[in-house]
Amino acid sequence: MLEVNFDGLVGPTHNYAGLSYGNVASEANAASIARPREAALQGLAKMRTLMDMGLTQGILPPQERPHLPTLRTLGFSGDDEQVLRACRDVDPVLLAQVCSASCMWTANAATVTPSVDAHDGRVHFTPANLKSMLHRAIEGPQTATLLRAIFTDESAFAVHDPLPAADALGDEGAANHTRLFDDRATPDAPGVHFFVYGVHHGNRRAPRPKNFPARQTLEASRAIARRHGIEPRRAIFAQQNPDVIDMGVFHNDVICVGNGRVLFHHERAFLDEGYVIRTLEEHLGDALIRVRVREEEVPVATAVRTYLFNSQLVTLPNRTMALIAPTDSQEEPRTRDLVQRVIDDPGNPIKQVRYMDLRQSMRNGGGPACLRLRVPLTGRELQRVNPGCVATPQLLASLEELVSRCYPDEVRADDLADPALLRRSRDTLDELTRVMSLGNVYAFQRA
Repeated sequence: MLEVNFDGLVGPTHNYAGLSYGNVASEANAASIARPREAALQGLAKMRTLMDMGLTQGILPPQERPHLPTLRTLGFSGDDEQVLRACRDVDPVLLAQVCSASCMWTANAATVTPSVDAHDGRVHFTPANLKSMLHRAIEGPQTATLLRAIFTDESAFAVHDPLPAADALGDEGAANHTRLFDDRATPDAPGVHFFVYGVHHGNRRAPRPKNFPARQTLEASRAIARRHGIEPRRAIFAQQNPDVIDMGVFHNDVICVGNGRVLFHHERAFLDEGYVIRTLEEHLGDALIRVRVREEEVPVATAVRTYLFNSQLVTLPNRTMALIAPTDSQEEPRTRDLVQRVIDDPGNPIKQVRYMDLRQSMRNGGGPACLRLRVPLTGRELQRVNPGCVATPQLLASLEELVSRCYPDEVRADDLADPALLRRSRDTLDELTRVMSLGNVYAFQRA
């Protein structure tokens, strides 16, 4: 079985509006000048690097932004230009929300269960409802449409609708889900699904964060496990430490990353670390390898600032692992030294690090792991994926040319109401769907 990383292509309206409460980087860089062209090229460079390392790389296209269907649903009327300008005059924050390009962080796009773990032998996807914030809550239906255009064969793939947008069912996708398995014997071994949640709505006495919202609920994680047909004994549910949520760890992947039988995490990641480790050891036995980082080595605040744990941990063709980390981790001595100690340790399979410049994404609070959705596929399943969404040198070159030609160099807050940006974005997405053989997947194409 191959792990295909589907990275989100940054959209033409990439901007810094500071909309994500609890995401320290997003709030700190609000109103800065964004560079969509640079952001998209940085993301494509990461995809090319992973492909050059021998990994299979997929691409998820951006969503339509500005999202005028949302504004029309909320009562704005007239032609497109009138709708944009009316929203700017009445509610500029709402305008920023419908222009957000945060769908580029595909770790939040969906939760994925491979066929080896699902009750019906199909790969299951549940798009996240992202209900905690409006600018992300509008993504779910379009995410489902895009996934169905990529994973078209219903005999191999099941793309569900998002969970209902209820408070008790807040779902943030794969950013709070890790699949671990004993990869020593075979890459096709059944996995253990490790769901990390921020709040249990059914238990009012359980600890909760005091300052920032807990976005993932236990109820949502359980519903996805049931929907995907994961055997109950192969699903583990653990609560995130509410204190670190209040420090900016809005998703578990900001403080923990796993791959194969390796769990790389901070000692303060979980409310009950002992329970987490005991339960994982019950399933994986001596196969489990823990890379545990102490507060004295890397404080939580430093981990959040550098996104050390938001690195991708990937298995290479030679069966060793590599850490794909942001350059911010390289520039901080404590995290750089920690990574070197991990690589030098013969007790784990992590043998190299690749530092990537993703500053445009990082300023909005998304590192390497935020930009990708893991999709484990068999060789037969990979053949059934829309080939226009699987990276080749030629496809990446075409996308780099399109981005360099069509994307704006800069976007400021005042640009969001400009009809020219809307037209440019739609023209770009229209061309992109032809390059990636997606068909008419956007509302403006079907109008």
